[in-house]
Order: sequence, then C-alpha cells, then structure tokens
Amino acid sequence: MSNAPAALDLEQLRASIRTVPDFPKPGIQFRDITTLLSEPAALRTSVSLLADMARDQGATVIAGMEARGFIFGAAVAIHAGLGFVPIRKPGKLPVETIGVDYALEYGTDRLELDPSALAPGARVALVDDLIATGGTALAAAELVKLTGAHVAGALFVVDLPDLGGSTRLRDADIPVHSLVSFDGD
Repeated sequence: MSNAPAALDLEQLRASIRTVPDFPKPGIQFRDITTLLSEPAALRTSVSLLADMARDQGATVIAGMEARGFIFGAAVAIHAGLGFVPIRKPGKLPVETIGVDYALEYGTDRLELDPSALAPGARVALVDDLIATGGTALAAAELVKLTGAHVAGALFVVDLPDLGGSTRLRDADIPVHSLVSFDGD
C-alpha cells in the first residue's frame, strides 16, 4: 500500500493556493503558492501534471527560473526523468555566464545561465510557479535560444491572464500551459 497522497482535481489544486489581498500594495491579489507547497497532495499533483506536460512537449531538459522555478522545475525534472538547469539571478554562478536584461514595472532585472548547461538542439521546458507579465519567462527563453537550444514550451502552476504574460509568450511562438488561472491582478 502506498503512502503517496491522492491526486487532486484542478479545482482542489486551485483552492490550495492562498490569496493575500492588498499585497504588495493595495488592490493587488497576491497568489501565494506556499500553501500549495505545504499540502502533499497539491504538490504531488502539480508536479505530476507539469511533468506530463513537459513529456508531451518532447522536452529533453527542464529549466527553472530563480527562485520558485527551482522548486517546481527540479521536482518536475525528477518526475519526468530529465535533467534540470537553473536560470539564475546575477552573480550566483561560479563560471562564465551569458545574461539577458529585462524590464520590470519599475526598473530592470537580469537572468544568467551557464551556456554549457544546455546542448545545442536540446528541447527545454521552462518551469515556474506563476506567469504574470511574462518578462522573466521571455528573458529565460532568450537565454535558452542563445545556447542553441529550443524552447519546447513554458509551464506554470498559476496563470494571471489579465496581466498578459501568456499572450506575450504565445506571440513569441512559445507554447504555454498552466494548471490553474486567476482573473484580475
């Protein structure tokens, strides 16, 4: 007999995500995955479904964006039997990196990657917890392409479709899949 928690349906998975009103500023409904991570059935279900999506896309490797993409990406890679490549914030890797700057609401940020971590022609599934405006995912996709690898798709636990990130990724010819979505901010 297995000790594994039973799988949840998508509505149960959605219900496992806490909404924190007015964070980080008034009017924002923050979608907090901490509660999903602490529920074994929700975590197992989300990882299993994302791994199935990665396999369906023909991914040969999983890449996750710092920091919550590391949590889901590494777990998805293990479940799918694939390797994991971290896409990092600046200055975190001890080797020469390639980097991409991208726009935030108030300023810029940067992602970096060890270019030897991806083989040319690899099929990479980008994994993160949430897609909002899409800036981080688009920067990660650009890094993947700079190595000669191919972005097979972008996978998220949560989509905030009103913020347009999924549309931006699709406009860049990147297949996007999420497990649940929340309307509004």
